[in-house]
Order: sequence, then structure tokens, then C-alpha cells
Amino acid sequence: MNRPDYIPSLDGLRGIAALLVVQAHVGLIFPGASALLTTMGSEAVGLFFALSGFLMAHLYGARPVTRENVLDFLVSRFARIYPVYLAAVLLVAMLSGIQNLGFVQPIIGGTDFVRHVFLLGSSGVFWSIPPEIQFYLLFPILWLCLARPQRYSGVIAGFAVVVVVDGLLELPGPGIMLLSKLPYFLFGALAGKMHSCWDRWTPSPLTGTFTLFLLAVFFTYRHLVPGFSPEFWSLQSAVAAAVIVALVARQPPIAAYVLAAAPARFLGTISFSLYLFHVPIMFLVHRTFETLMPESAVIAVALVVAVGGAWFLHETIEVPSRRLLVTLWQHHRWRVTARETPAERMERAILDLQETEKRLLSGASSATASEQQVLTPSELRGGTDRDVIQDSGDDKRRA
Repeated sequence: MNRPDYIPSLDGLRGIAALLVVQAHVGLIFPGASALLTTMGSEAVGLFFALSGFLMAHLYGARPVTRENVLDFLVSRFARIYPVYLAAVLLVAMLSGIQNLGFVQPIIGGTDFVRHVFLLGSSGVFWSIPPEIQFYLLFPILWLCLARPQRYSGVIAGFAVVVVVDGLLELPGPGIMLLSKLPYFLFGALAGKMHSCWDRWTPSPLTGTFTLFLLAVFFTYRHLVPGFSPEFWSLQSAVAAAVIVALVARQPPIAAYVLAAAPARFLGTISFSLYLFHVPIMFLVHRTFETLMPESAVIAVALVVAVGGAWFLHETIEVPSRRLLVTLWQHHRWRVTARETPAERMERAILDLQETEKRLLSGASSATASEQQVLTPSELRGGTDRDVIQDSGDDKRRA
């Protein structure tokens, strides 16, 4: 990728996080392997949330907050997430409806299916998509705060209060609600905003080594010191996730060599499809080969097929659907952006009336001063009409 805003190490970080989510579900599908695995799925998803906040602030924070830009952002995010998400929901719903198959993370019943279609479901990995979408809907407000922090200081203070209350009350809350995961997005967005201020800082190899160390600690500390923090979803882990993303984004030596390597970036490219589809793919591989191979061999085959299947779905569903929706929007966006809301039309009418009044008064005053005589009512109407006609011509020329 040649985009100036593309950061290869962040792609690699996303790929590693996606792979750890896959690893966390191996024990779910292969019960014999569960005792040998240390799952780090929650940490990986927390890193995803912080990374999402960082990228939104990094990619959009410096752009002007206009209606056109906000609509472009929302359409782009919807096209990025929903089509491939819907395909995954349909696959899981189909597998859940097959009798005696025993799918491990089923969507049960029509109501549960409708909830998932409308981004309110929580089956399996789908629980993390609603907070992501809710953050996208909130981001235009955060965007204003990033663009004009002094003007929207009250809103920024409100966000700070929410984060403090969230931390003090330890509000994990419902998994599909943004409030429970908001600190991850907000701290990530703050790191994204600060990223542009660090252009003069050139990280050293020591910084890269520390970044990798911090990343390893982030994924393992709960398992090495279980009494230190039994609950992952906390304010401290949100801060740690944002710090890691911020350091990785600077692409420090050594860390960049690992995270920007081609295999890690490949996993990052297909990470969303891998995240959504790895459970049904590995489940089907398990049911197909469980009587033909040792479990360890089936696990290896399942991992390879999951990665290959994610690449195929990325190329056949995720990328084409995103391009199609964005292209359709670009062809028709003028129909939406050209429309004025009732409030905008009213404001424009008031301004036009005020401008016309100024011109009328100006025209009447100049006529009185030059002619030094009292005009009759008919003469006044005639002069006024001429002024209005002349002004209309000027308006047409300006338009």
C-alpha cells in the first residue's frame, strides 16, 4: 500500500490480535486441546477497540467536519463492516438450523437472528461488532472535539467524566453496549490525535524492544499473575492498549521488523474476515476430519483452512462489497449533499431578507443624498423596483 496514512506495523498488530482470537477458540472446538491453551481473546479484542479509535482519529481527525465528510465516513465504515458481517451471520444461522450438527456458537431462533441482522446480537464473536458500530455513530461528535478542542471543551469534559465513572464503578456492562468499552476507543482516539504531534521523535531500537515487551506483558499478565487483575476489561488495560498502539504506530526499530513483516501484514489484511469466519470454518473442518486424523493434525488443518478461507472471503465478499457500496455512494452522494435541511433553508431565507433590506436602505439613502429632493410615493416605488431588479441581476451573475 502506498497511502501516506498507511502504517504497516499496525496492520501486523491487527494480524497478531486476530490470530490470538483464533487461538482462543481452538479449545472451544477441540475440547482435548483446551487444557493446553492459554486464551488471550479478550486482550486481543481490547486491542482491536483501541486500534479502531486510533485509526479513526488518525485518518479523519485532521479533516474538516462537514456534512459531506461525515457522510463519507459513515458510508465507508458501513461498507467496511456490514456486508461481510451479514454474510457471517447468515452462515452461522444456517449452521445453527441444521439438526444434530451441534454448532458451538449458535444463533437460536428468529428473534436472535433479527437481533444479529440489526447489529444487536451477541453470539460468539459477533458481540464485539455492535460496540464498534456504535462508536462509529458517536465518532462525528468526537471528531468535532478533535478538530476544535477549545470550542467543544465542555463535550471533552463530558467524555472525561464518563471514563472516570466507568473506571470507578468498574462498569463492564452489557457486552454489546458501547459504554462498557468506551475507554478503549477514547484512549485509542487520543493516541491517534497525538500521533501527528510526534513527527519529530525518532524512536530507537530500545523503544522497539520495550514495545514488544509491553505487548507480551499485555497479553500474558493475567495468566502469569492471576491475582493482579482477574478482570481484563478495566481502565488500566484500556490505557495500556492505547499506549501499545501509539508506540507501534511510530514503527520503532526491531518492533517494526516483527510487526511489519509480510506474514503479519497478510494476517492484518484478512483479519476481519478471519475474525468473523474462523469458528464456523474450524468447526466444519473438525466435523469432517475428526474420525480420520489425530486431533493435533486436525487442529493444524483447521488453522490453515481458516486462514485460507478468510483470504478467499476477503477477496470475494469483503473487498468487492465495500467497493460496490462506496462507488454507488460516490455516484449518488450529490443528491444527498446538495439538499438543504429545513433549518438551513430557513437560515438562508433570513440572510437573503437581511441582505435585501440592506440594499434597499442603501439605495434609498444614496438617491436622497444625490437628488436632494423629496420623492413621491410613485417615484419611491419606481426607484425601489429598479434597485431590486439590478440587485437580482448581480445575484444571478454571482451565482
